[in-house]
Parts: sequence; C-alpha cells; structure tokens
Amino acid sequence: MKIVYNNILPFKGFIAINLFGVLFVRGTSISFQTLHHEEIHTAQMKEMLYVFFYLFYVIEWLIRLFKYQSWAYYNISFEREAYANMSNSNYLKERKWYAWVKYL
Repeated sequence: MKIVYNNILPFKGFIAINLFGVLFVRGTSISFQTLHHEEIHTAQMKEMLYVFFYLFYVIEWLIRLFKYQSWAYYNISFEREAYANMSNSNYLKERKWYAWVKYL
C-alpha cells in the first residue's frame, strides 16, 4: 500500500483516507493501529474488486444512518472488522476471505 503524506487529503479532522489502496495521511506520521486498520480496508477492497467495496460501503452507510444516525460509520461491517482487528498484527495473515460478512 502506497502512503502519501500531505496537508490536503483527508479533510481537516480526519487522520487518513484510503482511496483504491493508496493511503492519504494528513501530516507526517501515522500510528501502527491506524495503518493496520487501513491495510484491512485494502484487503476488503481487493476481494470486492474495489468498485463493489465502495458501492456496498455507501449503501450500508445509508442503511445504518437511519438506525444509528451519527454512529452509522462505526456500524458499517467493513469498519467493525477493521476496528476489531487493528491491533492484531497477525490478522491479515489469518484473515479469511469476506471476513467482514460476520460483522453485518
């Protein structure tokens, strides 16, 4: 995964954004946990051929928005998997394909 440090993306208030496997980081450093969180997203993107990841992400966010309002982001299955495993350095080696499904 390529990492681009800059002061433009993501917007202020965010640490990083992963766009098609390229990680844009605001500032000059990123924690191991955040990096690993984004690596999990990259694995999710690859198995869903990138476009379907973003399509499903937006659809699930819209559905969760009705139930959780401001907490919708944290209840998206992709985010739940990434947050639950971002401290486990072996997770990507052990991860099964479509592991995010169990977080639906």
